[in-house]
Amino acid sequence: MTRRERVAAALAHEQPDAVPYHITFTIPICQKVEQHFGTGDLDGLLGNHLACVNALTPEAWTEVQPGFWRDEFGVIWDRTVDKDIGNVANCLLPEPRLDGYTFPDPHDPRRYAHYAAFCSAHADAYRLSDIGFSLFERAWTLRGMENLLMDMYLHPDFVEELLDRIVEFNLGVMSHAVQFPVEGCRFGDDWGMQRGVIMGKALWRRFIKPRLARQYALAHEHGKRVFIHSCGAVAELFPDLIEIGVDCFNPFQPEVMDVYAMKRKHGSRISFYGGVSTQRTLPFGTPDDVRAEARRLMAEVGRGGGYILAPAHDVPKDVPLENVLALIETCREQAA
Repeated sequence: MTRRERVAAALAHEQPDAVPYHITFTIPICQKVEQHFGTGDLDGLLGNHLACVNALTPEAWTEVQPGFWRDEFGVIWDRTVDKDIGNVANCLLPEPRLDGYTFPDPHDPRRYAHYAAFCSAHADAYRLSDIGFSLFERAWTLRGMENLLMDMYLHPDFVEELLDRIVEFNLGVMSHAVQFPVEGCRFGDDWGMQRGVIMGKALWRRFIKPRLARQYALAHEHGKRVFIHSCGAVAELFPDLIEIGVDCFNPFQPEVMDVYAMKRKHGSRISFYGGVSTQRTLPFGTPDDVRAEARRLMAEVGRGGGYILAPAHDVPKDVPLENVLALIETCREQAA
């Protein structure tokens, strides 16, 4: 099987010839791994099964001062400490209204100028068009986390308007992306913390769920699979996510849910992507611990398809190199 065929079989809940996998890194550990292998093409060397492309304009990210980057929505990210994502350093919507704010243009053709070449270059992989910070996250980066959560009670009409405008932008991007030979659309939107859903299930169902459904429906109308990423303890949302059409859930964190129980309970209706502990096993275990966890996940969660093995998030900088190598070796040997 090709890598694309493996993922397609897994998402169809069929047993592929090997469990598909995808290993990604934060910048500091990525540099160590690249130095170890002597290459900057880790996806090719690792045999990663997914290939992700973003619909961004050339000026989507601008360094406005050393270590501070402005995204296309105008949000400034302080990356002086966290160089991968950073922390929001401004508030574009200090009041609960959109007066004077202009959203980016989702129909700018420059966003998609690289899509055809990308799809051709990654024909063997399972290709995903990615929208990060796709709804709740985009809203709070504009308004501020505390403000947005209070707005859900104090200014619900504003929250509805803000989220609808974000969805309008996303649907515009998707309407172009789905015209290319990508297999799926991936949405990033963290709703969880270590103990549960940030805004609670009731507010998630009111504000978030119906808008997710609109986006997922557009993907399915064009024959694309829906991948979503939400960190945190959000297992209580799985029935809702299944209802509105999620095909694959990531990051599947073992620190906040029993991944084996989740596969038994929901595995016939949704696929999972992730599962290798980035808070316990990878940073604090031995290489043998890493191998054992990866092999168990492939054997139990991967049984019957419905699984893509991966770290529960980008491998953090405190993970020993020997543990990273153990994970890579275990993935590659079963796919050889």
